[in-house]
Amino acid sequence: QVQLVESGGGLVQPGGSLRLSCVASKRINNIKSMGWYRQAPGKQREWVAAITSNGNTNYADSVKGRFTLSRDNAKSTVYLQMNSLKPEDTAVYYCNVVTWYTNYWGRGTQVTVSS
Repeated sequence: QVQLVESGGGLVQPGGSLRLSCVASKRINNIKSMGWYRQAPGKQREWVAAITSNGNTNYADSVKGRFTLSRDNAKSTVYLQMNSLKPEDTAVYYCNVVTWYTNYWGRGTQVTVSS
């Protein structure tokens, strides 16, 4: 069974940066996309960004220009560089990997943006 483990969350001041990582416990084959979702208190989980198997990246409008997604295929790892963080970015961030056969989720990492 593949497990996704996120790291890199924490407390940061507005305008600061964080880099989230998501590592798979073993190599994942047949990946369609890798990406991130987030869920703020009292809100539904929302999509943040994703990178497809051919390297195309897409971002939610709320993070476009501030967040950058990258991946290491050999390690089945995906990263989310978050710059110019805002208080409204506060949420639990979840890693998501979609294959042709199934959908994997991590347990999440907390990101808190506050002064």
